Amino acid sequence: MEETSFAGKIAIVTGGTRGIGRAIAERLLHEGAAVAVCSRSSANVQSFVKEFVATAGDRVLGEAADVSKLNDVEQFFSKVDARFGGLDFVINNAGIGVFKSVADLTPEEWHRTIDLNLSGVFYASHAALPRLRKRGSGYIINISSLAGKNAFAGGAAYNASKFGLNGFSEAMMLDHRYDNVRVSYIMPGSVDTDFGAPGERASWRIQPEDVAEVVMMLLRMPPRTLVSRVEIRPTKPHK
Repeated sequence: MEETSFAGKIAIVTGGTRGIGRAIAERLLHEGAAVAVCSRSSANVQSFVKEFVATAGDRVLGEAADVSKLNDVEQFFSKVDARFGGLDFVINNAGIGVFKSVADLTPEEWHRTIDLNLSGVFYASHAALPRLRKRGSGYIINISSLAGKNAFAGGAAYNASKFGLNGFSEAMMLDHRYDNVRVSYIMPGSVDTDFGAPGERASWRIQPEDVAEVVMMLLRMPPRTLVSRVEIRPTKPHK
């Protein structure tokens, strides 16, 4: 595939300070894009910016924002406008996992999961679309999960949020393909991050950098072509 320069491109990565989001943001910065990341943790944002400002300079922006809160999303996008003056890519990565049976799941945990994993993607996409239309083209990539097609015990809230995210992504793709806005979603299986329970990290899992590689592959596809979804699995899962 022909290499594409990302110099001059402007990207947002939600949940961009850790795990998959961090790997994606780091890769985009390395390839010359300006990148804005957000996280609910102000300390994580400050640490990320401090780490990359030496090499990326004013191409890196970090803001504390909870994407499940509409006002936070609107303020974050306004700060991106003020710093960079445009937008080309949005990577909706921020998410949470609460893994309990329906009987044990609290209403608060249910709402927190749906609000962050699904409503947060809507808020960010809704804010992005007029900006991408103004730019003349753009790309929204949603980080979903194989849990969005394969239910499992203890996954009621997480499954519901990711099943919903897949459907939302496909509908948004159909809504805006003629606006020159492409939409894809990526469904990783087991990824080697601290997203799950402590002590669950293992070398057989997908690495965050592998998901970042898929993001770059999608962004480099010719404009005439859309890979609408990608499933990723460990080559040799734990038996």
